[in-house]
Amino acid sequence: PSISGWEELMHTTVEIANAVLTKMQALVSGEVLSYLESVLMSELRGIELEVNALSNVEDETSKYMERFLAAKTIEGCSPKTIRYYKATLTRALEAIKKPIIRISSDDLRTSLSEYPIGNNAGSITVDNVRRILSSFFSWLEDENHILKSPARRIKKIRSKRTVKSVYSDEELIALTDACSCKRDLAIINLLSSTGMRIGELVSLNREDVDLNRRECIVLGKGNKERVVYFDATTKLHLNNYLQERSDNVAALFCSLTKPSSRLQVSGVELRLRSLGTKAGVKHVHPHKFRRTLATKAIGKGMPIEQVQKLLGHQKIDTTLMYAMVDQDNVRDSHRRLSLIHISEP
Repeated sequence: PSISGWEELMHTTVEIANAVLTKMQALVSGEVLSYLESVLMSELRGIELEVNALSNVEDETSKYMERFLAAKTIEGCSPKTIRYYKATLTRALEAIKKPIIRISSDDLRTSLSEYPIGNNAGSITVDNVRRILSSFFSWLEDENHILKSPARRIKKIRSKRTVKSVYSDEELIALTDACSCKRDLAIINLLSSTGMRIGELVSLNREDVDLNRRECIVLGKGNKERVVYFDATTKLHLNNYLQERSDNVAALFCSLTKPSSRLQVSGVELRLRSLGTKAGVKHVHPHKFRRTLATKAIGKGMPIEQVQKLLGHQKIDTTLMYAMVDQDNVRDSHRRLSLIHISEP
């Protein structure tokens, strides 16, 4: 039970004890009744001490967690990330029910092994929990709140790597053909050409786009700005869309209904799914454009470091996860290698 649950149970138990003493008055002597009362009060005092101890653990954990989240906010983590960190830490640490300084590696292992049972979570989600716990306890160690992080010994949880699909050229053409307005054409081409995140797309303002240089400035994760580039076709569709606009909204993309307002993430997702259904393209979602760009860029010889900069990734490992190596390129490279080997004297 939660702390409030324990306190409610404590209150109910005291009421039951008083009711028992009242009913026993007519059956036992005053001496026996006095002894029974002392026994009951002693046992209840023990329960009260346990409840207070649990309450102190919760207060201590909450205090450290808020400080940790404040540090992450200063580092540039978005409000969405902070909420995810808080929810994950709260769920994991409540299951352990120990003071921070007493949590061991075994406690963390047990918590992680039991996490999927109540949360229907896969190995990737559990490893995210491990990563957040590791970050939290490393911070506690750096701030001298604990001597050594118990998460150090917890290894990365292996998960099955699945090859995620990308859009084919035919599918991209089908999606653009399914568009019935200039705005949707501009959105699909901008996502395809830049590989920007959906959140970055809806946050764009008109002033962020330079049509002459075919580039725009996006605000990525950690409030970091970067420049992304688009092709001539995207420039054409963006220009056509902006010329037909008659509103004064600063946002680059607006709703089709009046009065015009900034298009939201959910609006883009719904529109893309609708276009996918119309075009006969399965599993249409914004992030797939990003993965497609990364895959094609690497397949055409762009250095992975440049792809990393284009996508705005802090770590190159993240870029490698997005950019699936095209199997056709592997086959062609192997054939060229075989020809070289055969031609050698």
